[in-house]
Amino acid sequence: MRIGLITGDPGHPVLAAAAGLLVRRGHEVVAVPPAGPVAGPADVYLLKARTPQALALAAELERRGAPVVNSAAATELCQDRVRMAGLARAAGLPFADTAAAGPLGGLAGPAYPFVVKSRHSRRHDLVARVDGPDRLRELAEHWAEEPVVTQPFVPGTGWDQKLWVVDGQVFAARRRSELATGTGKSGRAEDWEPPAARAALALRVGEVFGLDVYGVDLLDGPAEPVIVDVNAFPGVRGRPGAPEALVALALRVGAERGRGLVEPGLAGSGLAGGAR
Repeated sequence: MRIGLITGDPGHPVLAAAAGLLVRRGHEVVAVPPAGPVAGPADVYLLKARTPQALALAAELERRGAPVVNSAAATELCQDRVRMAGLARAAGLPFADTAAAGPLGGLAGPAYPFVVKSRHSRRHDLVARVDGPDRLRELAEHWAEEPVVTQPFVPGTGWDQKLWVVDGQVFAARRRSELATGTGKSGRAEDWEPPAARAALALRVGEVFGLDVYGVDLLDGPAEPVIVDVNAFPGVRGRPGAPEALVALALRVGAERGRGLVEPGLAGSGLAGGAR
């Protein structure tokens, strides 16, 4: 089978480990730059990039009949935290109240403390706790034009609960929250076995969002766990069994959906630009 990795970083630990397993089993793995070109068809593509160019490429591959995991539409939806929260809450998921607030420089702010995040999820985006006007002014010095959302600050236990799902298999860890410590840095991830109800909640997120590989960030709320973010195709670093689960997913999807109908040379299709 031929598996394409749409990524600007084919050496990412999970992707590299999965690629090694696939090659050792006799399959072919090709790295596909997020802006193309695509050198021949693949049986399945894994979308580990979120730039506009990568999403356009994935959508074009889907249009030509190739299976892409996760889909371009599901990946794009998870980049907009307003749409993400709206879909989750409409489905009855316990997602944090999320309000669009426009550019950070014009933010009046809800009651302190609160959490401010970039509206559009991406690497190195803004996620910060705001305890008062001084902190808000400090952030605005660097992020004045950044479209943001606000969420209530959930004190909880001070631990972020990270659940990752790969084809229905749940992996988890927890770490001291950067918002709870006030240092701006997260603690080191620790092994953590989620209660069955939280694992079931993570699986439900995948059903609602149409995702096969994703992450769910949880906090302990006053009465129930609170979802604060959903990420399409996260890193899943350091979780034993994750590369094997990714390999099984790729082979299953490729076998179920059949060979893609992608034509070589998508470079001329207008899919140009940078890579993540």
